[in-house]
Amino acid sequence: MNEITVLFFATMRDHTGERKILLDVPENTPVSGLKTLLAERYPHATGALDATLVSINRDYAFDEDIIPAGAEVAMFPHVSGG
Repeated sequence: MNEITVLFFATMRDHTGERKILLDVPENTPVSGLKTLLAERYPHATGALDATLVSINRDYAFDEDIIPAGAEVAMFPHVSGG
C-alpha cells in the first residue's frame, strides 16, 4: 500500500466535507482507481468525480496515470464560464 495525500478544492470540498485526507492506495493505482475509491468513500461526490481535474505533485494528470507513493493529489472541479 502507498500512502498519498488528497487535497479537495472548491465544490469537491463541499461534496466530500474534507479539505485534505491521507489515504492508503494499492501500488500502481491509476487516477481512475483513485476516483473509484473516492466515490465509494464519498457517494455524494460520485457524479462530480467524473469531471474532476486531477494533479499529481502539481502536474496535471489523466485517468491512466499511476499515482506514486507519497504523492500529493489535488482534486479540482470542472470549471466552465462565459
